[in-house]
Amino acid sequence: MAIAKKAARSKKSAKAKDFVPKRPGRQAYISPWRLRYILGPKEQCCFFCEAAKLPVGDEPAWKDILLLHRGRGGMVIMNRYPYTGGHVLIAPLRHTADLPGLSEQESHYLWQYSRRSVDIIAKIVNGQGYNMGMNLGKAAGAGVEEHLHMHALPRWQGDTNFMHIVADTSLVPLSLQELWDKMRPLYQKFTDDL
Repeated sequence: MAIAKKAARSKKSAKAKDFVPKRPGRQAYISPWRLRYILGPKEQCCFFCEAAKLPVGDEPAWKDILLLHRGRGGMVIMNRYPYTGGHVLIAPLRHTADLPGLSEQESHYLWQYSRRSVDIIAKIVNGQGYNMGMNLGKAAGAGVEEHLHMHALPRWQGDTNFMHIVADTSLVPLSLQELWDKMRPLYQKFTDDL
């Protein structure tokens, strides 16, 4: 009797294990640069603060760190481990996680360059939509929780969540350096000193 019950339970759990939901038309897109971020050692210094210290006019250093723009109130830098091509981060120069504590100048830069970044991303990668947002704190998913930053990234019809591998997602087939080469001149056109 006990053996029959055990066999019935085993048969039930085998059915549950064998069930795998199917998603018609799902395609996997590989983003190998994300794996370096997930598995690699985490940076000990803040890359935003490193970018804030780079000398003006040192284009090779700016390209190496993927810095697109820097003003008195903040900076725009490409995400080194993007979900999609054209994913940029807009941050204050000051090392802070305190959104309510931003100065007027920092807040103005953050919103002005978030808006400008969407326009530039649209011109370069022709996204059909855009995600804008912040992850404030580790529980919210912040990768760099001690230096707040806004994400701006393009989206395409058919991708349905914020993950980098989804059904029918379009990925831009350009390296980060090629994207920087295309985006940097558009940011250089802004001569206001925000």
